[in-house]
Amino acid sequence: WFRILHVAVVGHIGAAAVTCREQTVEIALGPKGTFQNSNVGTLTRRVPADRIVGFVRSRRGKPKPPRECRTPRVIELLRKAVEWRTLLEPGDAANQAEIARREGITRARVTQVMKMLYLAPEIQRHILSMPDVVRRPSITERALRPIAQIPVPTDQRHAFRQLLNC
Repeated sequence: WFRILHVAVVGHIGAAAVTCREQTVEIALGPKGTFQNSNVGTLTRRVPADRIVGFVRSRRGKPKPPRECRTPRVIELLRKAVEWRTLLEPGDAANQAEIARREGITRARVTQVMKMLYLAPEIQRHILSMPDVVRRPSITERALRPIAQIPVPTDQRHAFRQLLNC
């Protein structure tokens, strides 16, 4: 491994100043870890004046584009649960196992997602009205699981407000 640390033009060389110049290049040689240990050497070379290399730090790879807004996953899961309920009610799907086979997920995961339908209607409306976000949303399906197990809607709303205040 080697890494160029510094490139500098030192000056003229006698009468050949117009055609050649000296250039000093500092380099680090050795395995990757030696760069931190200051294992540095210096190399001086004669270079034609029109071929002098300047030092410019290169960027590593392409810069990342700014993140786009995405629909929070909890919204997508609640919409899926509503869609699956509409498949189960008229008999388009025999049971949750059939939905799991269609979706390529486990029956347990279908059950977890379907339990979001146990949330109070006000909580469901709040979740479905959440805006698209760039960062991770504060409400997740995993955080809603214990709230969905609470049988009383007023207690659910209270627990949901506490989740929002965290």
